[in-house]
Amino acid sequence: MPSSDARILTQAAVPTAVVGALAVVVSGVVAGGKGAIGAVVATLVVILFMGLGLYVLQRTAKSFPQLFQMMGLMLYAAQLLLMVIFVALFKNTTLFNPRAFAITLVVATLAWISAQTRAHMKAKTLYVDPDASSSGDKPEKTGHSS
Repeated sequence: MPSSDARILTQAAVPTAVVGALAVVVSGVVAGGKGAIGAVVATLVVILFMGLGLYVLQRTAKSFPQLFQMMGLMLYAAQLLLMVIFVALFKNTTLFNPRAFAITLVVATLAWISAQTRAHMKAKTLYVDPDASSSGDKPEKTGHSS
């Protein structure tokens, strides 16, 4: 994974983990130990799903730049659907507090999306491939083709 991709992943995962840690404390105080366990599980689910999604999206952007926007929309829809399925599956669990799990899942997802959006806005992503211009060829655009 290139350093810019790893940087974006880190800039999204760290704030999500911080929000998750706060949710664990709040859930522990409000709902006890089962609430804290629910918050931990939800935070891990968000970091895992969103991290894998970001990795797949970055790989798609490098291999098939023309599919980037479509893959991004499809990926986020699939991630949100999977999270709804997780909430439905664990709705009646006794392992942890389902309400703390669901609330933490939503809050951590919003934290991830906000942090990832900020990271992408601050990233200095090149539009033109600089390696192509150094070999004497016409610079190749890395965005969508017309």
